Amino acid sequence: MKNNALVWAVACYSVLNLSGCVVGPDFQPPVPGLAAHWAPVAAEAGHGRTVESAVDPRWWDGFGDVQLSALVREAQQSNFDVQLAASRLEQSLAIRRQINADTLPEVGAVAAYSRSRNSQQGLNDPSGHSGKQAFNLWNGGLGFSWEADLWGRVKRSVEAADASVRVAAEDRHGVQLLVIVQTAQHYIQLRGTQQALAVVEQNLQIARRSLELTRLQLKEGVATDLQVSEAAAQVAEIEARMAPLQQRSAQLINALSMLLAREPRALQQQLSAVAPVPAYGADVPIGLPSELAQRRPDIRRAEAQLHAATAAIGMAEADFYPRITLSGSLGLQAMQLSDLGSWGSRSFAFGPGLSVPVFEGGRLQGALQLQEGRQQEAGIAYQKTVLSAWHEVDDALVAYQAGQRRRDSLQQAVVHSQRALDSVHQQYVQGTVDFLNVLTVQNALLANEAALVDSTAQVSLSLVDVFGALGGGWPG
Repeated sequence: MKNNALVWAVACYSVLNLSGCVVGPDFQPPVPGLAAHWAPVAAEAGHGRTVESAVDPRWWDGFGDVQLSALVREAQQSNFDVQLAASRLEQSLAIRRQINADTLPEVGAVAAYSRSRNSQQGLNDPSGHSGKQAFNLWNGGLGFSWEADLWGRVKRSVEAADASVRVAAEDRHGVQLLVIVQTAQHYIQLRGTQQALAVVEQNLQIARRSLELTRLQLKEGVATDLQVSEAAAQVAEIEARMAPLQQRSAQLINALSMLLAREPRALQQQLSAVAPVPAYGADVPIGLPSELAQRRPDIRRAEAQLHAATAAIGMAEADFYPRITLSGSLGLQAMQLSDLGSWGSRSFAFGPGLSVPVFEGGRLQGALQLQEGRQQEAGIAYQKTVLSAWHEVDDALVAYQAGQRRRDSLQQAVVHSQRALDSVHQQYVQGTVDFLNVLTVQNALLANEAALVDSTAQVSLSLVDVFGALGGGWPG
């Protein structure tokens, strides 16, 4: 009896030692190939320079707009998409806990009572009554089972689950970054629209003064009815530009309200006052190229997906090998409740179970090929994600630098157009030019001012795109 127990102990110890073997490839994090420098176009004098210093995790504060910072902070806390992503992460963690449970023995307790009577013509009656009367049966005990992870199938499944958790975490990071970027974009567009509306209102005042002047000249016999009609048409045309801008402003306020999980027009009072378009400082920290893969949530997600696909290969390979399950039970059984605790009522059973795949019709081979194909697909997707990220950064930097050059040129155009309008007004009052010249110059000023407002907003929007492409800000 002692020899049998010794053999059993040695066998269990050997099985436990064998469980350290893990089949399948080990994951090696890919090394993204990125260019050595950021700037695709050399910065010109007078333009905001990009410097390879650490990206500010709260880059939106660099615009110096208190309302923008407050909106971003509230959006991170209240946005529904962020909450949904956090919920999906919790679900992924719960799945990981379920899978990790396979590494531990499964233990269960059972307690049962039955009153029964066996057939007199059937098999032997264990009660000893030959089926002539009913009897009681009391049972109670513990049972356990545990799969010896000989080939690392369970370890690989836990490894894949950990990678899936990282995928869900990076999805949440990506949503956080997107919400920050969208909040900043909508706010900048709102301020740009309000500035454009202010420009239209200023030009409307000029047009109305011109109309009054023309009517006065008509009374004095200097102007004609045609000139009065042209001045009145100019006023109506400028007034017509206001309605679309007012509509756009209301829609942007509602878009910001949605990002903050608030009802329509909830921010109307807070944001209705006209404010300048947020502008960033001269130097823009954009980090180092080598840090892009650590900041971009989509790159980190693609790497986690590649890790999960690699671990799944090990799971598929482990299915080719035998499985050993250790199971047992320890309990009590008696026909009388008073005898249930006696030494003679004890029962036990222990032993291993072996499962060996003999013929699967190619199912296991097909499963392995499928996982290998998915790993290859995940590897290609990772490379594509890295390349796409680099293109986004490059395009955003080009747009930012081009936007600055366009804004500077439009600033000069507005200055010259304003001088031209002042000059033509004086000439019109003196009678040396007709009103058509005034209309032409005023329309040119209005167009240049509107383009300057749009360009100023586009510079800030391009910079938001730069920070979004760099993956900056989501850890907050």
